[in-house]
Amino acid sequence: MSTLFSKIIDGQIPGRFVWQDETCVAFLSIGPLSDGHTLVVPREEVDEFTDASEELVTHLTLVARKIGQTQKRVFEAQRAGLMIAGFEVPHLHVHVWPTNSLADFDLSNASENPDPATMDRNAQRLREGLVADGHGEFVPQD
Repeated sequence: MSTLFSKIIDGQIPGRFVWQDETCVAFLSIGPLSDGHTLVVPREEVDEFTDASEELVTHLTLVARKIGQTQKRVFEAQRAGLMIAGFEVPHLHVHVWPTNSLADFDLSNASENPDPATMDRNAQRLREGLVADGHGEFVPQD
């Protein structure tokens, strides 16, 4: 059975994509902890990170690092947060978001109804930032 994330990857459900390569995609979280909160998701359906190959975990982490570097600059954050929780959707995904506090790591503080226009602007800002940082070949032109 296809996961929610597979349906987003396949275009059956809309997503605000900021990264696409042969191994993974990244799109904005619909329950963001902060502006620009992104999920890095493998195209392959893997339930949790302990089931993934070392190569896949390495690739996801490197993509998350690149996105995090851009998020810090674009959203003027002190740090980029990184988390693999795995309880929300049974498909491996890495949360990466701009953060200024350890309090920003509490998923119970995620926005439940973010403004769609703000989300669209955040996706565009992040796409433009990734292009400016030299990752244009992986940035979808939505």
